[in-house]
Amino acid sequence: MTRPALAALAVLALALTGCAPSNASDTGRPSASGLAPQTLSVYAAASLTGAFDELATLLEDQNPAVDVQVTYDGSSTLATQIAAGAPADVFASADQKNLQPLADDALVGPATVFAGNTLRIAVAPGNPLQIETLQDLARPGVITVLCAAQVPCGAASASLLANAGVSLTPASEEQNVTAVVTKIAGGEADAGLVYATDVAANPDRIQGVTPAGADAVVGHYPIAVVADSAHAAAAQAFVDLVLSPAGQAVLAAHGFLAP
Repeated sequence: MTRPALAALAVLALALTGCAPSNASDTGRPSASGLAPQTLSVYAAASLTGAFDELATLLEDQNPAVDVQVTYDGSSTLATQIAAGAPADVFASADQKNLQPLADDALVGPATVFAGNTLRIAVAPGNPLQIETLQDLARPGVITVLCAAQVPCGAASASLLANAGVSLTPASEEQNVTAVVTKIAGGEADAGLVYATDVAANPDRIQGVTPAGADAVVGHYPIAVVADSAHAAAAQAFVDLVLSPAGQAVLAAHGFLAP
């Protein structure tokens, strides 16, 4: 081959090299073997802790380059943080009420309900005060804690108590359901209202009593990709996993109801 021809081939090779991406991480797009290297930030209601820890690990197993970081708290707290610009990629709320303002402001994409939950009376193991009904929560001497009204478990608790005609002043109002569990398990409170899944997740720390009317107050959990997510493909992959048969099986195993 002549020298001019070799030079032409070299120029062509350089041009092709410059046009082709060096790897998936350069483009941010999923590669043939999975998602590009990145950290995915999931904001999730505190009651989802066990299930979402498992689902995060499952997504990481399917995409070894992805590191899923889940932040758990009350849905109202997480929604406020996202509205203020927190770098979340996915938001999973314990109710539509806390997600709706974000949707109204186009801060999240379309939301899908992926699970349901109902309330239980939580007491110390062995139920030493023999608390069996919602009325027992208002008994003199019983220290009862609830979630704050703006938190989904607090709003659900208010509905459940109102339906039963029970009025009480809690010893404290917590910002997420995990804090209610912690106070009862630590002996700082005698009883409280938590989700059925919290009882299932803490069999050695608390005991659950199903109150009358629990089935009439069902919490519905929506999930959505945050609109300005820098990892939209990975965020959608996590949402798809939650909605998939495998994801639904994980949620069911943790005590969640089908959507």
